[in-house]
Amino acid sequence: MLIEDLQAVLPPEVLVRDPDVLRSFAHDEAEWAPWALPEVVVRPRSAEDVQAAVKVCLKHRTPVVTRGAGTGLSGGANAVAGCVVLVTDRMTAIHEIDAVERLAVVGPGVVNDDLRAACAEHGLWYPPDPASSPWSTIGGNVATNAGGVCCVKYGVTRDYVLGLQVVTGTGELVRLGRRTAKGVAGYDLAGLMVGSEGTLGVITEITVRLRAQRAPESTVAGYFDSTVAAGEAAAAIRAAGVVPSALELVDRHCLVAVDEWKNMGLSADAEVVLLGRSDAPGAAGEHEAAVMLACFEKAGATWAAQSSDQAEADALFAARRLAYPALERLGPLLTEDVCVPTHLVPEMLARIDLAAKRHNTLIANVAHIGDGNLHPLLSTPAGDEDARRRAQAAFDDIVADALALGGTVTGEHGVGLLKRPGLQNELGPAVLQMHQAVKNALDPHGILNPGKVFAVHSVE
Repeated sequence: MLIEDLQAVLPPEVLVRDPDVLRSFAHDEAEWAPWALPEVVVRPRSAEDVQAAVKVCLKHRTPVVTRGAGTGLSGGANAVAGCVVLVTDRMTAIHEIDAVERLAVVGPGVVNDDLRAACAEHGLWYPPDPASSPWSTIGGNVATNAGGVCCVKYGVTRDYVLGLQVVTGTGELVRLGRRTAKGVAGYDLAGLMVGSEGTLGVITEITVRLRAQRAPESTVAGYFDSTVAAGEAAAAIRAAGVVPSALELVDRHCLVAVDEWKNMGLSADAEVVLLGRSDAPGAAGEHEAAVMLACFEKAGATWAAQSSDQAEADALFAARRLAYPALERLGPLLTEDVCVPTHLVPEMLARIDLAAKRHNTLIANVAHIGDGNLHPLLSTPAGDEDARRRAQAAFDDIVADALALGGTVTGEHGVGLLKRPGLQNELGPAVLQMHQAVKNALDPHGILNPGKVFAVHSVE
């Protein structure tokens, strides 16, 4: 009856039942997170299609798992048995770019880089830039509150969401938030949806704030013998009062993997590369670059310089973005996403090194190191179950260490399935109950992405 009811309210091209296609939409990029084959995939073209599908699922108490491009790394978009996977990748309209109000209104399926390119034509800029920006969608970025390379200075997705159109767990199509620069009418329900990973509603339209295009960036690069030394350089930059437009760490494991894949010739004679950027104009930018360079050298960089070759600098940042897929080619990856206070970054990097040694696990490191968001990548040989168990133990240790240092279990990837135990340890029973109360109010029958974020999986 579920399929028949969906067929009655949706155009035929919206429904997908081919088993191979179902499998391709059944999970995100979190290789270790469990998933099941969905009953059907719905690929809506409008908010009304979404609403119609949710109402049918509500009638049948069928779980709804929403996804965009599937670039997530926590299992948040993974299908559960018997569910409808609702894919927003066809909702790609850029409805409006307002250069006066500096905002854009877009469908959830718009790719991050496509929005940025469209804004650039108006002299505007959409800052959030996750490493997956060439492929990830704005809807998915909102669902996980994605960050990115420039978030150290410009903030994360939540800082740019003004308003949302959402289908709730009761099948209502509502608008949340505002278009104005200011507004405090009622609770911030739009902000509540950001980072909710599809558990509170299905996002069908997003209004984002924009900035004016920024000045060209200058780049400073440094080589270090250890992640800890690079972390000390990053902490020194923060202590000096400089806020770079980017400050990224890439270790040798990542650079070698990228070179083996793309033949970019970037493998340096260093264990770790630290990349800093400043987009401050004129003398201010030169000052920031000089401070970063001095901090690199004081922390023991074996080589450091301000780049005079923009193509070379861009290639290094491109390698940073390619680190995950490059390593993924070599075997299953378990991806961490902890965030700690910036002055404790060196200590956290040292603890990651100890976890790798303790559990005999290869851990490659990339990081938005300027704001303390670390992404150790735990690599295992395909089919080696013992290596997988060791990597999981290292993963758990890293989570515990981040919490012990006053950090959080996820800075931008979301909780999904992989971080549920860590979330419980971070928040505690009373705060978890508050979260569950919000979930129950907005999704009273528990049909929206059940089992994600919280350990509860109930469709009533």
